[in-house]
Amino acid sequence: WDDIMSVSSTPTSNDACLSIVHSLMCHRQGGESESFSKRAIESLVKKLKEKKDELDSLITAITTNGAHPSKCVTIQRTLDGRLQVAGRKGFPHVIYTRLWRWPDLHKNELKHVKYCQFAFDLKCDNVCVNPYHYERVVSPSIGGFHLACVSVGPSVDALVKDEFDAQPSHSAADGGHSIQTIQHTASSSAPHDAFNSPALLPPADSTSSASSSAFTTPDYWCSIAYFEMDIQVGETFKVPSNCPVVTVDGYVDPSGGDRFCLGQLSNVHRTEAIERARLHIGKGVQLECKGEGDVWVHCLSDHAVFVQSYYLDREAGRAPGDAVHKIYPSAYIKVFDLRQCHRQMQQQAATAQAAAAAQAAAVAGNIPGPGSVGGIAPAISLSAAAGIGVDDLRRLCILRMSFVKGWGPDYPRQSIKETPCWIEIHLHRALQLLDEVLHTMPVADPQPLD
Repeated sequence: WDDIMSVSSTPTSNDACLSIVHSLMCHRQGGESESFSKRAIESLVKKLKEKKDELDSLITAITTNGAHPSKCVTIQRTLDGRLQVAGRKGFPHVIYTRLWRWPDLHKNELKHVKYCQFAFDLKCDNVCVNPYHYERVVSPSIGGFHLACVSVGPSVDALVKDEFDAQPSHSAADGGHSIQTIQHTASSSAPHDAFNSPALLPPADSTSSASSSAFTTPDYWCSIAYFEMDIQVGETFKVPSNCPVVTVDGYVDPSGGDRFCLGQLSNVHRTEAIERARLHIGKGVQLECKGEGDVWVHCLSDHAVFVQSYYLDREAGRAPGDAVHKIYPSAYIKVFDLRQCHRQMQQQAATAQAAAAAQAAAVAGNIPGPGSVGGIAPAISLSAAAGIGVDDLRRLCILRMSFVKGWGPDYPRQSIKETPCWIEIHLHRALQLLDEVLHTMPVADPQPLD
């Protein structure tokens, strides 16, 4: 009865925060945990307590499921555009739209309605978080694809201006100027793990396998190459599929099976600094393959490890290759999602193909209007899209991880190739899927235009 009462006797902005929160909680979509939802809703209601008309707008919008037109519901824009709730950061309009409308929403799928005056993309000082002021745009076709997954970006000037936009930005490979270190501690990844919440799982209609066809499990689920600065040291270590958990540590035992020991590898070019860093690898990391090919990392070392992961970039609202993730000792965190990688490679291959076709048409003198270039948004130039090669797609199937030392603007080292000891992990199931994608959509390696 209580629930029926609270829904039927809709509160107003004059009611106590507690009863407003209780009423709004009854309308959540269940993608997030109860505690996270409550924190997010409490935080919003408190911010709106002084803006009674906006709070009433929110209550009306949520309790009527958007049946009545409602006004903007605004909170102040933060410096980096993201909002922190219960130790997790995300774009505010995405958090609340996920909460009350689409639990499986991805941040690049939102488009504001015309009458919304404070929409996130308008970059006002205040941001509208009314979930009914945004529409969901989902389209696998190129016309509806926002190119959020393409690591080629605007000029540096545009990058600075759009630093907090959800536009693609420079990949780490070309010395990205806004690479940021994002921290993951043991407490932030357990017990309710932000990176494993139902809101981020794929839609229910997707099959359990990332690809629709039956597949043969590769003999090895990954291969690991160890580097010191830009030199590979020792042989590449392959991990059999019957060893889903592999440990990479700094000890001198012989490597084999589910253990890759870096301590016993020699390198004539090794410097004193590398030697010192290697002493701190210690118990290293555990890599775990779950399901068909998702990957989790457990940091067993007493020192943090630094990871390049497109999955974590996306979860943190960054462009691919635009962040370095610092994983603290004893943190256990998901770093790779096979389905997301598969979707990303399909989108990039389709983008490259459409751009190459449009470019060929342009070269042949059949130049379409500026708005009709395969539906490609102006955020990416034609030549950049046509320049997506097989290497760019392969990069989606690779993880890189540095022990002890980080890189990026917070550190003296600009790229992982300047760190003393790091590993590159090739994920074989993902590479298998890439082969399938390239069979259906061949991507030519970029050709220079004469």
